[in-house]
Amino acid sequence: MLARDAASLLNHLATAVVVFDAELRVTDANLTAETLLATSAAKLRGISAERLFPFDESFRNAWAEVLRDGRTFTERNISLLRINQEHISVECSVSPWWRAGASPAGVILEMSSNERQHRLHAEENRLLQNQISTTLMQGLAHEVKNPLGGIRGAAQLLERELDDPRQREYTQIIIGEADRLRKLVDRMLGPRGQLQLANHNIHEILEHVRQVVEIEINACIYLHRDYDPSLPDFFVDRDLLVQAYLNLVRNAVQAVNGHGGNITLRTRAQRQLTLGNVLHRLVLRTDIEDDGPGIDPALGDSIFFPMVSGRADGSGLGLPIAQSLVQRHGGLIEFSTGPAKTVFTVWIPVRNSV
Repeated sequence: MLARDAASLLNHLATAVVVFDAELRVTDANLTAETLLATSAAKLRGISAERLFPFDESFRNAWAEVLRDGRTFTERNISLLRINQEHISVECSVSPWWRAGASPAGVILEMSSNERQHRLHAEENRLLQNQISTTLMQGLAHEVKNPLGGIRGAAQLLERELDDPRQREYTQIIIGEADRLRKLVDRMLGPRGQLQLANHNIHEILEHVRQVVEIEINACIYLHRDYDPSLPDFFVDRDLLVQAYLNLVRNAVQAVNGHGGNITLRTRAQRQLTLGNVLHRLVLRTDIEDDGPGIDPALGDSIFFPMVSGRADGSGLGLPIAQSLVQRHGGLIEFSTGPAKTVFTVWIPVRNSV
């Protein structure tokens, strides 16, 4: 019972934990370590420390001192060779562990990816920026919305006093423009009210979005699907997510619309991922990838700000609204861009109904 409890506790940690025996070979690993090393604990068993850290002999030699003296040490910026041959930079803490007896029976390695720390820092900044921009946008929208009602009402009253049809054309323009601005303000505010939560399948949502978009695009744009069929249902507001994904896919369509191209919808699962300082056991990842010219680097994360767009005819509302809708589900939208490849990644934690 104690062993099962210990394993369960380890699997809830955001830190990758790998257990080595006295020969410095892996005996066990938690779920976060499986994600970091890109393989399962079963496949890790028996792998040597030298295989994982082949480029830093002094770091490995320090492990012998842990076994001999029972001391603990921490190193930063250590190069780890993952099972898929990818190199990543990690921060490591190495500690001894004992069974019965005076000498350590092995070492416990705790790791965290430096890339992950950078991502968390960028995520915190993005969340803060989005909260600030959303607050400003909502305040501005309310300030604009209030006088619009007065302008529209005054134009209607004036229209009743006018006999000349040509003059009524002017009041109709005022009323029409007031209505247009009101709709724009409503879009800026985005959907409000409680989430209408129910269990839904991510692929059903994406297929609906794909079918809507395929009606709108020309024959030179190709929509591809790369779905993971093993993904579970999640507890979300379907309509809000449909709108968020529609905004992102339409954004990709506009990116390739001038010359034609390819858009890929990709789904994957990510375990033990932290979003907004909350560790989630399972998160659904959706990539919307296009092979367009990319996003102007000068825009950076400001593309999630209202009224910011890389296109002269863009409203600058699609991305901030999508980000807001995803954040209402405890998720986040990130992006990476370069020549012929831009990827918007949507992270949404899996929450089941109770």
